[in-house]
Amino acid sequence: MSVREGRDSRRAQVTIRDVSAAAARATRLAAAARRVAAHERAPILAAAALAVLAGGQAAWVALIHADGQGGPLGTGATSGWLVASIVVVLAGLLGTLPLGFGRPRPETTALVICAANVLSLAAFRLMPVACLAAQLIVLYRVGRHGPQLLAVGLSLPFLAVALANPARLVIAPAWPGNIATAILAAALGPAAACAGAALRSRSEALQRTAATEAIAKTLLENTARGERARISRELHDVVAHHVSVIAVQAETARLATPGMPAAGAQRLAAIGDTARTALTEMRRLLGVLREDSGADPADRQPQPGLAQLNDLLDEARDVSGIGARLIVRGWVTSLDPGVELAAYRIVQEALTNARRHAAGAAVDVELQFDDDALRLRVRDDGPGPPPAQPGRLPAGHGLLGMRERAAAVGGALTTGAAPGGGFLVQAILPAGTPGAGAGRGASTPKAEVTG
Repeated sequence: MSVREGRDSRRAQVTIRDVSAAAARATRLAAAARRVAAHERAPILAAAALAVLAGGQAAWVALIHADGQGGPLGTGATSGWLVASIVVVLAGLLGTLPLGFGRPRPETTALVICAANVLSLAAFRLMPVACLAAQLIVLYRVGRHGPQLLAVGLSLPFLAVALANPARLVIAPAWPGNIATAILAAALGPAAACAGAALRSRSEALQRTAATEAIAKTLLENTARGERARISRELHDVVAHHVSVIAVQAETARLATPGMPAAGAQRLAAIGDTARTALTEMRRLLGVLREDSGADPADRQPQPGLAQLNDLLDEARDVSGIGARLIVRGWVTSLDPGVELAAYRIVQEALTNARRHAAGAAVDVELQFDDDALRLRVRDDGPGPPPAQPGRLPAGHGLLGMRERAAAVGGALTTGAAPGGGFLVQAILPAGTPGAGAGRGASTPKAEVTG
């Protein structure tokens, strides 16, 4: 590396350090400004500082324009110089001090400050710069927290004062900048009010978005919790059946096997006792779940499966008059009750969604039995899924329940627009058989069955 390159490298490093230090100082100053602005006495201190500046400017104007001819501020009476000076200073104070006490009611503060400044301009042709700053601040507050139309309307009197007698204001020796001050108040006042209104709208929009997201999250959590509880109750019935079978088979094997050693009989008895204990605990849990959901014990019945799909489609046809077909492909075989229950509930929810969002549309329910999986497809010829809209509560709680059911048995589910139009629900569920005796040899070959 040459000497020149090394010098350039050091300069670049110094520049980077200077920029980083300046950014850190700016961050510290901004943080300090935020802390000062957030202090409860910050408005009072700011109003006091503006009042001192306004009173000082008014007194200075009164003093430098006091002469023996026109009197101070064009009052035309030298003997009234002291009274006029006091009134001008009081007007300056009245146009600034209320700023420190008007946070709860900004519209009242705005009316007082605006009236004081307008009267000061009309009577003495004077509006201190600090009063102009207080005017803009209070109009910003009204736009942010009060009636926005009032915030804009309070700037109109200044335009009227500036246009009322411009020739007199121009030649008045008291304050050569009164025209500019009045026009600035008329022009910048609406801008300050609109800035406050814009920040108000942005804050309300952020609050609405946060509330919408919180509501949507709560709804999804409650829906998922309720659906999982329902799945647990339904799968509990299926598992309880299997445990009952274990207990019965263990007891049957112990009693029906001649010449069984005592140790073997003892183990089978232990298996039966363990199964009955597990069954008791599961029934107790089922009672808690059903009491929590308000389910009526009289409504308990065996859980549905694939054999009840025809009844489900007949019910859908009777309720909504839709055209519904059941298409079955592959070797029909009995599956695990949990898998059949999940498939039944998925079809049931898909039919409900089609009836709700695609009234009158035809629905095809297709079951394809493969060696290792049951492939389920439910498709309608309706308008399909609606386009996503920002700020809208997310729908599809039923879709969430279907995904939960598929995942509960080790499967997967996808939803979306169907090719060529309509809505499509696809699920792949593991083709677990209920027992070792339920093999493919006992199944029924089917090419296609429509209902």
